[in-house]
Amino acid sequence: MAAIENWLINLIGEKLIGGYYLWVLEIFLIVVFSFIAGYLINKLINILEKHASKSKTVWDDAIIEASRRPAVWAIWIIGINLAASVASKAAGSELQDLISLVNRASIIFLCALFLINLIKRVERNLTDIEYTSEPCDETTVKAVGKLLRFSVIITAVLIAMQLFGYSISGLLAFGGIGGLAIGFAAKDLLANFFGGLMLYFDQPFKVGDWVRSPDQEIEGTVEDIGWRLTRIRTFDQRPLYIPNSVFNSISLENPSRMLNRRIYETIGVRYDDLSKMEAIVSDVHKMLVEHDEIDKNKTLIVNFDSFAPSSADFFIYTFTKTTKWVKFHEIKQDVLLKVSSIIASHSAEIAFPTSTLHMVSDSQKYDQ
Repeated sequence: MAAIENWLINLIGEKLIGGYYLWVLEIFLIVVFSFIAGYLINKLINILEKHASKSKTVWDDAIIEASRRPAVWAIWIIGINLAASVASKAAGSELQDLISLVNRASIIFLCALFLINLIKRVERNLTDIEYTSEPCDETTVKAVGKLLRFSVIITAVLIAMQLFGYSISGLLAFGGIGGLAIGFAAKDLLANFFGGLMLYFDQPFKVGDWVRSPDQEIEGTVEDIGWRLTRIRTFDQRPLYIPNSVFNSISLENPSRMLNRRIYETIGVRYDDLSKMEAIVSDVHKMLVEHDEIDKNKTLIVNFDSFAPSSADFFIYTFTKTTKWVKFHEIKQDVLLKVSSIIASHSAEIAFPTSTLHMVSDSQKYDQ
């Protein structure tokens, strides 16, 4: 900067036309060069991003994208510091110590910003099928990402506090003494935090799973697992926010992890058709064995079961290959319609509740 100042003084003198001092021109030039440098850095990163996007690897895209904002901000921070140095000299005040402190704080901030952005980009890429042939589990990746970002923030804050003259050892000592009081005050918050950790470690469900609890009115699709709350979207599209500590005290079902879906139906035929029951049961069993969507490796039962008040009942117990809700009901519909056709093919009918009324004639009354 001193060489540039001497060159400008020799070129145009101590003052400019109109009475403006040389330092005003210097600050103006610094701002212009900062703007140009920021623009060029942004363009350079765009070019690098286009080349990196062709490789489809996790890290190069993430590093380039994460460096965009810190690189541009670094240019402007350097420019502002240079302008502040020029202004302090012109004003005759010594601000070099403050400027040096701001420079070091800016370096800490930019490094933390770069690492946080990098973690976010890598987290996104690891769950994107475009970057990995086998995407990682989204819940695990998010948990690790949150933990790493939290660690970066805490580390940056501690380094900055040390830089500004605060004793980290004193802070830790205060934390040890006051930890008990804070723990009691934030009991529920800590319970939810550790409940969230257990969800990440045990993984009873992940984002996208359908879950329900027989103990609580909880049923829907998991949208987000946070440090304090888990967000579930119910089937009527209402968001349901559940503190993580709740999951430590309730039982939870995860239908998304079913291997099969079960068809369990009881069908009754008329007592007039009881003689045809054996043939009907045999044909229904054969139909299920030959059905393409029924899993033959699972239990498959078709048996005459009971004498009901208005019908002779047999039951179907089998499993579909699919676990998809809509597909399952299509298969179940097909099975039930085929059962109905089999019953009709034997000249039998499905029973419905009936009552038989015995009328006593007048002659019977007189005989009594």
